[in-house]
Amino acid sequence: MNGERHIVPAGTGMAFRLRRGQQARIRNIHGSQVVDTWMLSADDPFEYASMEHTRSVNSNIFVERAMACVSTVRRPMATLVEDTSPGRHDTLLCPCNAAIYRELKCEGYHRSCTDNFHEAIGALGLTLPFTPASLNLFMNVPVAPDGRVDRVPPASKPGDHVTLRAEMDIVLVLSACPQDVTPINGAERRPRDIACDILDASPAEARR
Repeated sequence: MNGERHIVPAGTGMAFRLRRGQQARIRNIHGSQVVDTWMLSADDPFEYASMEHTRSVNSNIFVERAMACVSTVRRPMATLVEDTSPGRHDTLLCPCNAAIYRELKCEGYHRSCTDNFHEAIGALGLTLPFTPASLNLFMNVPVAPDGRVDRVPPASKPGDHVTLRAEMDIVLVLSACPQDVTPINGAERRPRDIACDILDASPAEARR
């Protein structure tokens, strides 16, 4: 499959238009970077990948290989077709925002996944009056039997990747999370670049 490569710089976001059958291969170049991920319908941004409906449809709090992220009306938007990482991609925690960084005692402006989302869709001429919950690729959020969650460094290795296949025409939004206070982006607490390859649909995929 032919395609194109993009680098999403550390702490920033980017949006891509994917046609049905196209794939996005998201590569964790350094192994330690969390990628907040959203999908919007190309026809109506108010139909977006819903983490609550995704958990319900998959009967799982994680998104794993062969599982689809579904929309607010439970239509499949993208399927995770390949995963070289240890998996367990989080659907529970919210994208970081200004309020979180205030709680963490950051002074002044701090970039956030929420800002990255709105900036990225704005570059495509889109707006939403809210921020949907994100699929948090590579985010390592263990869940204890009593329901407690933790935030620990990713278990992925440099070069690990996941591949998402669009099941409808979508806008895919990626944020190379700018979190540098907690160890969610690794023990060094240093956001890193990620790579995203947009791969053309094979003839069989295009006919689906």
